[in-house]
Amino acid sequence: MTAYLVPALAGLLTGAGLIIAIGPQNVFVLRQGVARSHTAPIVAVCAVSDIVLIVAGVAGLGALVAAHPDVVTFAKVAGGLYVGALGVLAARRCLRSDEVIAADAAGAGNTGAESTGRWVAVGTALALTWLNPHVYLDTVITMGAIANGHGNGKWAFAFGACIASVLWFTALGGGARRLSGFFASPRAWKVLDAVVAVIMLGMAVALFASI
Repeated sequence: MTAYLVPALAGLLTGAGLIIAIGPQNVFVLRQGVARSHTAPIVAVCAVSDIVLIVAGVAGLGALVAAHPDVVTFAKVAGGLYVGALGVLAARRCLRSDEVIAADAAGAGNTGAESTGRWVAVGTALALTWLNPHVYLDTVITMGAIANGHGNGKWAFAFGACIASVLWFTALGGGARRLSGFFASPRAWKVLDAVVAVIMLGMAVALFASI
């Protein structure tokens, strides 16, 4: 039991170090949590996606990705375009009037909009995860290599890393919901969207620059 505890703790810490960063995925979870909009399915998508990627990396997918750099290049182009578009949309939201922001918030309870919004939100969470080349470089390749360095304890390492992902996204989504009262002010939403725009556009530029 002790032999597997060390790699499990190593996986927990390594996973936390790679996942807890201010990137497009985390910013999206934060914004949706603050808006109290489809937080649970988004957290589930992000956590399950991470688990799939971690397991794939430990199983050897990292070597396959490393042998086919075109996969990462495609992810950089597609991810850069998608993240850039989200950044532009966030920048446009910053320019809306306070009255429009308040009206949007008041109309968020519409059933049809809620249903459509759920699938759009889930699709965005999937895109921000699977079109992010850092996912393949960090989670699949790096974490896979570290896990396999633990020999027979590699799956204990993977388990710890998966726990780190579940804990982080649950805490991020749940913690953001507690901030919803602060964001009753349209000005606060403008500040948040400005931060989202800067991070998304900055990530897009970084992705294109690295091709």
